[in-house]
Amino acid sequence: MSDTIGKHYEIKDGKIERKRPFCNRCGRGYFMADHKDRYACGKCGYTIFKKRE
Repeated sequence: MSDTIGKHYEIKDGKIERKRPFCNRCGRGYFMADHKDRYACGKCGYTIFKKRE
């Protein structure tokens, strides 16, 4: 398995699932970086803050 595929996808119950969301501004194919308290797009800077538990 390619290193990129292992970072962005995982297999659960025989189906492929994304680990991180795509950027809402840049569209499909631009994954957001997963930080402790937020997701951030490296291309445009769009940020989604995670909810606190």
